[in-house]
Amino acid sequence: MTDLHDWRETGGEQQEEKGFLVGVHIKGSRPLLNVEDSLDELSLLAATANIKVIGRTYQQLERPHPATLIGSGKLEEIREAVAASGATVIIFDDELNPRHQRELEKAFGEEIKVIDRSALILDIFAQHAQTREGALQVELAQYEYRLPRLTRQWTHLARQTGGGAARAGGGGVGLRGPGETQLEVDRREISRRITQLKKELEAVRAHRSRHRQQRQEAGIPVVALVGYTNAGKSTLLNALTAANTYTADKLFATLDPIMRRITLPGGKEVLCSDTVGFIQKLPTTLVAAFRATLEEIAEASLILHVADVSHPNVAQQIESVEDTLAELDLPPVPRILALNKIDLLGEGDPPTEIDAYAAEYEAVVPLSAITGAGLDILIKEIERVLTLRMKTIRVLIPYARGDLVSYVHKHGVVLREEHTEDGVILTAQVTLETLARLSAVDVVQEMSHRSS
Repeated sequence: MTDLHDWRETGGEQQEEKGFLVGVHIKGSRPLLNVEDSLDELSLLAATANIKVIGRTYQQLERPHPATLIGSGKLEEIREAVAASGATVIIFDDELNPRHQRELEKAFGEEIKVIDRSALILDIFAQHAQTREGALQVELAQYEYRLPRLTRQWTHLARQTGGGAARAGGGGVGLRGPGETQLEVDRREISRRITQLKKELEAVRAHRSRHRQQRQEAGIPVVALVGYTNAGKSTLLNALTAANTYTADKLFATLDPIMRRITLPGGKEVLCSDTVGFIQKLPTTLVAAFRATLEEIAEASLILHVADVSHPNVAQQIESVEDTLAELDLPPVPRILALNKIDLLGEGDPPTEIDAYAAEYEAVVPLSAITGAGLDILIKEIERVLTLRMKTIRVLIPYARGDLVSYVHKHGVVLREEHTEDGVILTAQVTLETLARLSAVDVVQEMSHRSS
């Protein structure tokens, strides 16, 4: 298996490759997108990876061919089309298992590179990872994807350009032992690197956990932005926080998690966390590698699901995101659906199939992050939903802990304040984060609490 960076770099500059797309539809299956729409999305992915698509085809099958996924007739048709068009890379829309990868590479020859959607997505993520954490996560996902797919065409770890493999084992490939093939050496080195990356990511995970604990102690709720790639999450984050997050009309324009602070109409502050964009057929290795980042979603007080309402497959994109969130086994967290890009809609209402999702969210808000339409409604809904999570408590705070009295006033809604000989009794509505902060302080006696 040849890494994209191995064959797309010449003289230190990335060359635009010519790609040919191949889709497969198994009769009786019910994919999220039909094969044509899925190939359209694959074409956008290819463009993001600087690959010019010059042809495409697909085949309907009763069942996948055990050796080559596609039938022999379609394989020959693709071979002729690739030769006539000058394509240099064939991209399959579905993940190829190791046998498919091996047999297809043999069938198309060494001059034509064969990759699948998963490899393409991993390459795009590798290009866009800006932080050490993002780079570690992508590198781990790439190695776990490659390990079972090594072939003689993927000849030597030292061929990699700028990846972590060159650093494995002290800067290069180790010496072969008696009877060891180069593939065996490569497998051993990759396994070693995977172990090292997992250790480094565990350290990152522990660091993130400490930061989350600090945020919880500060009583600041977190709103996690999630959504299909290119739904406009970063643009919405900019609009909500006046931040300067990089945005672009392309898939996976941002990768690394971003945290920004916003102030709600009632004066309370929340943190907005922009997470990685999702996409259908997201590689399972990538979801696993990004566990540390995705844990931010699990710890959120509110999930803000951003969807591109102007996209013809918006309902399927919403379903894809929800399916991925379900894989994360999240605790119950309230959600708001933000139907972004209403400025791109024609006359009429948003697609009617959106109505089916309304019952699953605390609120559904049409808006435009570009024009600002609907942003004021969204912010009010965020405040309303967060208030629903607040608890009504009655606590006794000694006069010596005046800082906690101020803390409750700042982070909660004080309904009643009584001064006694022992201290101040506050009846207030507070967030779960504030309740955890108060409960952790020995000098505060929690007298009662209930849902508001």
